[in-house]
Amino acid sequence: MFRRKFWLSFLLTLPIVVTSEMVMDWFGYSLDFPGMSLVGPVLGTIVFGYGGWPFLVGGVREARDRAPGMMLLISMAITVAYVASMATTIGVFDLDFWWELAALVSIMLLGHWQEMKAIGQAQGALAALAALLPDEAERVVGDEVEPVAVGDLRVGDVVLVRSGARVPADGAIVDGAAELDESMITGESRPVSRSTGDRVVAGTVATDSAIRVRVDAVGDDTALAGIQRLVSEAQASSGRAQVLADRFAALLFYIATAAALVTFVTWWAVGNLSESVVRTVTVLVIACPHALGLAIPLVIALSTAVAAKAGILVKDRLALERMRTVDAVLFDKTGTLTKGEHVVTGVAGDEQLVLRIAGAVESDSEHPLARAIVRAADERGDRAKATDFRSLTGRGVQAVVDGVTYAVGGPALLRELNAEVTGEFAEHADEWSNRGAAVLYLLELQGDKAIVKGAIALEDEVRPEAREAVQQLREIGVGKLVMITGDAEPVARAVAADLGFRDGVDEVFAEVLPADKDKAVSELQARGLTVAMVGDGVNDAPALARADVGIAIGAGTDVAIESAGVVLASSDPRGVTGVIRLSRASYRKMIQNLSWAAGYNVIAIPLAAGALAWAGITLSPAIGAVLMSASTIVVALNAQLLRRLHLTPNR
Repeated sequence: MFRRKFWLSFLLTLPIVVTSEMVMDWFGYSLDFPGMSLVGPVLGTIVFGYGGWPFLVGGVREARDRAPGMMLLISMAITVAYVASMATTIGVFDLDFWWELAALVSIMLLGHWQEMKAIGQAQGALAALAALLPDEAERVVGDEVEPVAVGDLRVGDVVLVRSGARVPADGAIVDGAAELDESMITGESRPVSRSTGDRVVAGTVATDSAIRVRVDAVGDDTALAGIQRLVSEAQASSGRAQVLADRFAALLFYIATAAALVTFVTWWAVGNLSESVVRTVTVLVIACPHALGLAIPLVIALSTAVAAKAGILVKDRLALERMRTVDAVLFDKTGTLTKGEHVVTGVAGDEQLVLRIAGAVESDSEHPLARAIVRAADERGDRAKATDFRSLTGRGVQAVVDGVTYAVGGPALLRELNAEVTGEFAEHADEWSNRGAAVLYLLELQGDKAIVKGAIALEDEVRPEAREAVQQLREIGVGKLVMITGDAEPVARAVAADLGFRDGVDEVFAEVLPADKDKAVSELQARGLTVAMVGDGVNDAPALARADVGIAIGAGTDVAIESAGVVLASSDPRGVTGVIRLSRASYRKMIQNLSWAAGYNVIAIPLAAGALAWAGITLSPAIGAVLMSASTIVVALNAQLLRRLHLTPNR
């Protein structure tokens, strides 16, 4: 709308300017043709009515709502300019004002067009997210594949996702494996391996092979739809800085109105009515809080779009504003700093032989530690075949491999079989236990005897990116890092040391009950620290809600996500650094824009009122409009610099 109105108003403004006596005197040319005196009044009235209509309507609305601001100031300025121009036409004043009125409206329209364009580009994040979903899906029915609209999919349907195609709905892979590009959801540029049983998200791309997915969420229930809602709500929300800007805009209206009245009365009092009208219009024009009105909303829209592109979803603007002041980051260990699943970290004895046999014995067990041993055996060599599998409840498992009976278990199994751990097995087991690892033993059963053939250490795997996250947080000046876990003290200390926590500075809360995690947050806050809590589980929700800023890992539960102010779409803790950097950058832009908009008015209003007229320095309404629009452009360009901020961890 503003673009269309600008171009028509601009085209009508050109003949008004060209036929203006003032402009002709400036450039030393003359024009004279029948009806030339009507060009200004006729075309100027059209520009005022057509081009100025959005401002007039907006001004009436602000006056009716008793919330004076930018639109009311603009409508007052163009109305005074129009009345003065029409008064000149009928001979009341001796002012050549039509060209300035038309130029003023055109420049105002140009400024609003650019403002709407900038905000529209920022909100394009939503359109980009919506575009991720394909229009059609291939539903598997028996042995047939039929094309259906995505909107016709139902929970329980199985869909075929071909190589290069997008996943049409959230679900789990039931057949096949593929590398999925999840960059638009998580911000992670590298494809991620997904296979049978793994969850996939609507909008992601199968890059190298086809998979079949059982749908478990469609429409508004998908993760993508949730992300769209979060982005939309964040862009529409207001923070403290926006409230400040709104108050300042209202204050500026009263200041500008008072300045305009004083200007009019003063110049009229000295006997110059024409100059009083010119100065009054210029004050109203130059004081329009256009830049001020754009300063905060544009930064909010852009920062939210930049964050969403990087997989950072801002639910609460106040949480993002507070993030710049955080001086303690509290991480939940399991699932946040670690993967929440055990891996083999050490083998005592003949490694290949121990894993080959232990992997075979554990192959039919569903225990998490057993699955870790099986994975390690598969990765490091050929796993043997086992028969006569038996589960020894609470102690371990037993099976026959190559005609020999073996058992795998922990200390309880050793005690039951009276097996003795000596030599290197005992040394390694003590070392692993001291750092909190789980230790399982491979035993060969010979009648009533049990001989230890090997020992295996298993630990919750620390995310490789967690170490980098700790380093990055330290580099950007976060004073204290804290880890909280329900694990035993030795386990917690070992993980903290692995992550690079500093003795005497960083802290570890170990053996904390789920219900007491929020008390740890309160304890840190009682010391005067501003705390950001990062977690992913149901038992993290109270702590996330109590923290100054709650950050939920996107792979976490719905409860954790609902309790947080910021959500990381990926499970990468390095995203916390991105949130802090975004918070600081957007705050800087807000302050810069507010300072510019306020400082501009402090200087420009007295100048527009004619405070330096004695020195021959004055501003016309048109020049005032140019300066006002220039101020708006400066604010818009400054906010656009946020697009250069890279928040993705791999950068």
